[in-house]
Amino acid sequence: MIVALDIGTSKVVCLVGEQTPQGTIEIVGVGSHPSRGLKRGVVVNIESTVNSIQRAVEEAELMAGCKIHGVTVGIAGSHISGYNSHGIVAVRDREVSDYDLERVIDAARAVAIPADQKILHILPQEYLIDNQEGIKEPLGMSCVRLEARAHLVTGATNAIQNLEKCVRRCGLEVDAVVLEQLASSYAVLTDDEKDLGVCIVDIGGGTTDIAVFTAGAIRHTAVIPIAGDQVTSDIAMALRTPTLHAEQIKVKYACALAQLAHADEMIKVPSVGDRPARNLSRQALAEVVEPRYEELFSLVQAELRRSGFEDLVAAGIVLTGGTSKMEGAVELAEEIFHMPVRLAKPQGVRGLEEQLSNPIYATGIGLLHYARQDQEPVGPITERNDFVEVAPAEADRDNLLVRFKNWLQGNY
Repeated sequence: MIVALDIGTSKVVCLVGEQTPQGTIEIVGVGSHPSRGLKRGVVVNIESTVNSIQRAVEEAELMAGCKIHGVTVGIAGSHISGYNSHGIVAVRDREVSDYDLERVIDAARAVAIPADQKILHILPQEYLIDNQEGIKEPLGMSCVRLEARAHLVTGATNAIQNLEKCVRRCGLEVDAVVLEQLASSYAVLTDDEKDLGVCIVDIGGGTTDIAVFTAGAIRHTAVIPIAGDQVTSDIAMALRTPTLHAEQIKVKYACALAQLAHADEMIKVPSVGDRPARNLSRQALAEVVEPRYEELFSLVQAELRRSGFEDLVAAGIVLTGGTSKMEGAVELAEEIFHMPVRLAKPQGVRGLEEQLSNPIYATGIGLLHYARQDQEPVGPITERNDFVEVAPAEADRDNLLVRFKNWLQGNY
């Protein structure tokens, strides 16, 4: 069993997946609860967040019929930063070993980051062997010098600790903390898109998360603190209606492109206090929503230009996340970006397809894919008639001896 916990600004989703012998994930439990204690992806009220997590986890446990102990958690927020880094090492025995790969990644992570930041991910982009570029798997290759280009993702230490504290207060262990747009990419992007060049835009409730892929590797990450909550706030202010009703109106009737909404289509708008409800045309609602989406896509475009990858995303833009579902969002994005845009639903899981084939669950399902890839067996596996035995002791001891020998040769 693998468990994903997507703690978002608007909702907490807990997904329980079972790995099948065919290598796919079957969803056996889903729990969802409105999120009360986060603002723009960051915990602002621990008690409310703990309560939301507990409700979502209990619902997933009930459906899956199991007790959850460890979870893979998604993280977002404007405190997240991404850097491209470069590391170089000399290869000891003229052949690249696992030890050399560890050393070159350690060299790539040796960059100056602020004291209040913590490294979340070191994502290798490509390796260079004696100036030969574009190598994905250098293990066993002959060379004198090994270089690595990697993307480092950092987050505020306090924000990460507060998120982990909320999860642990629910009696759960944190198996991994994963950048949300990285997780979403596992669920919605194809290998062809990553090779051609693509930008994933995950529009949630509190933040819009961006990740750029080219040549099969992640090149740029960014977080924009404008998302669905700002749209709801705009509707509440412009229509003078309570926030709860504004959210319902947004989900049911809003359109991101005014020309797609019909002026003769009327909706009822509840008023504040005991004033009577008013009638409003759907086009008037769209005229409130469109400027905010236009601003959001313009900020994404500015971030893409700043990264230097705007001309390299041949596969275009992939929208996902709950706020991307709005009618007209794809059409408006195509007008602004002048490149292909598609709305992506999560893929690669079985069970509850009708419920989970929804951009809202992209991050949760992506976290399951990430957790499955992260779970690698320790040591060689010896199959017997009725059980699988993991025999790590001898292999680990030999590996330690080799590494200690290499260290001695390099230092004395």
